Amino acid sequence: MQRSRLTFFILTIATIIIGLLSRHFKGIPLFIGDILWATMVYFIARFVLISKPLKPVVVASLLFCFAIEFSQLYKAPWINDLRHTLFGRLVLGEGFLWSDLLCYVVGVGIGVVVEGFINKRNSF
Repeated sequence: MQRSRLTFFILTIATIIIGLLSRHFKGIPLFIGDILWATMVYFIARFVLISKPLKPVVVASLLFCFAIEFSQLYKAPWINDLRHTLFGRLVLGEGFLWSDLLCYVVGVGIGVVVEGFINKRNSF
């Protein structure tokens, strides 16, 4: 089954919208945003690496997510200033949490499941 970049573009945009909306409802825990962020990273990686097998895309997605999280341990003034902007806060985050690493694994896993569901649905 041929993968479609359009599908992953739409999934990326939908995930961004859901993630941003999740921050505006007080009843939604903050870790949901971290899960959705990792899911979005997976969809972007799949968009870019459309012809690659599943395993390298999962590894690339997790490496990217983990690198961003560990970068939060770096506290230079220039990057802290960047983190205080909306873009910097959304992309780079603000503080390192070990629990975020688990959220990223779950989020990438959700992306894999969604892709599998779409592929299975399209094969009929």
